[in-house]
Amino acid sequence: MRFLHTSDWHLGRRFHEADLIDAQRDFLTHVHDTARDQQVDVILVAGDIYDRAIPSLDAVRLFNDVLNQFADLNLPIIMISGNHDSAHRLGVGSRLLARAGVHLRTDPITACTTPVLLDDPHGTVAVYGLPYLEPSLARTDLGADRTSHQAVVTAALDLVRADLATYPIGTRSVVLAHAFVTGAAPCDSERDINVGGIDHVTASAFDGIDYVALGHLHGAQDINDRIHYSGSPLAYSFSETGHTKTLTVVDLAGDGTVTLTRVPTPVPRALACLKGTFQDLLTNPAHEHLTGSWLQVTLTDADLPYEPMARLRRRFPHTMHLLHQRPDNPEQSDGPTYTERLEGRTDLEIACDFVKKVRGTDPNPTEHDLLRQAVEASRIRSMQEEIV
Repeated sequence: MRFLHTSDWHLGRRFHEADLIDAQRDFLTHVHDTARDQQVDVILVAGDIYDRAIPSLDAVRLFNDVLNQFADLNLPIIMISGNHDSAHRLGVGSRLLARAGVHLRTDPITACTTPVLLDDPHGTVAVYGLPYLEPSLARTDLGADRTSHQAVVTAALDLVRADLATYPIGTRSVVLAHAFVTGAAPCDSERDINVGGIDHVTASAFDGIDYVALGHLHGAQDINDRIHYSGSPLAYSFSETGHTKTLTVVDLAGDGTVTLTRVPTPVPRALACLKGTFQDLLTNPAHEHLTGSWLQVTLTDADLPYEPMARLRRRFPHTMHLLHQRPDNPEQSDGPTYTERLEGRTDLEIACDFVKKVRGTDPNPTEHDLLRQAVEASRIRSMQEEIV
């Protein structure tokens, strides 16, 4: 059986000042065309369909267009909610959509006990779509022994394996999950999926599953021969400059072995980081090939030039991010805005930095734990309000 594994669409996301809706539309057309040309049997989307719990109207319209576009493929599509998605909003109409072959998995218990069953000449494949599991909300339902991602994912996989055991011997298994699995390499553009350092999940939690289609991390990578991240379709931060964005075509053999093929995705603009003095950047012909790229520019002049961004954009019209690194202090950049300094940081880290800024010292262990509890309680409360 052949799968097309993708994840982390983040529909509606912007990259600094760039509106990516058109680029996301091009990517999703590429998904459609790849599924058709590669003759895949099913499409897997491992979470973060949207970039936020309440997506923009443009993002919702694009998702609607995509479902209609994919309909002509007459293929099952299995999607899970990620930590950026509102599971309850994304899951509206899921039973109705399932009749059209679009299987949205947003409820943990249903996901663990109700696989999508697919058949090929070698027999049956049971596909379990596990949505993002918030430990504080999923622990009780899943019977986890503690509040951590490791605990709730392990409990969910125990239920999956118990359900899988009810099918005939030789039934192959696929699990979609949205998590940070130990051994994978993160980058700056993923939003942290928890606080307090309990966000990792060991690969052993997925023992006994033939293929694990992961989402959350934006770099395509292999944890082992059966556990893989497809990565995001587009670069969403300059930390992803070196990524090659791909779709993953997965061939699952009759004996459960897996063969992968990475298919490159469209690149709307190349990303590049450029560093040097202001005069060099404006005049050196060696930089000419970067005029069409999205750029992060670091100026190394002793003093910040007058109107540097406006003047840089006359040569490099797609300059997105400007830093200033003084030559006498190469470790310190004074260019980022407040928003840029917060990018990629957890709420707990921001709260701890605020305490240090106000009084000059870090929170002590007791204060750190209180801040952690407050941040977690705030996040849980907002998620519960979505349910209401």
